[in-house]
Amino acid sequence: MKSLLLASAFLAFGFLGAAQAQGKQDFELVNKTGYDLSQLFVSPAKSDNWEDDVLGDDELEDGDSMNVHFSGSAKTCKWDIKVVYSEDDSSAVWHDINLCEVSKVTLRYNRKSGDTTATFD
Repeated sequence: MKSLLLASAFLAFGFLGAAQAQGKQDFELVNKTGYDLSQLFVSPAKSDNWEDDVLGDDELEDGDSMNVHFSGSAKTCKWDIKVVYSEDDSSAVWHDINLCEVSKVTLRYNRKSGDTTATFD
């Protein structure tokens, strides 16, 4: 499934070029929320619209991770990230993430507060 997710990430961004053309914005997304994710959107911070769903028809199950790849032609470093939960279609959004400085995004959900948080490493 992870290889399918990787392919979906390439397709969603239209970057089916060679792996050596990867961008400095590549990152690993780790789902430690306790829930499955049905959608993942990564769009330039200055965009008014979300790009295509990186997961496509797949889900990112709790405890799994995936790599999101950009082509070398991706110019901006600041990106917005949105995830949607499979269970109830609720979502969480983070703005202006400098993916040129981040290589790993780990998501966690706090059941008491109802908040999804992200750590950026």
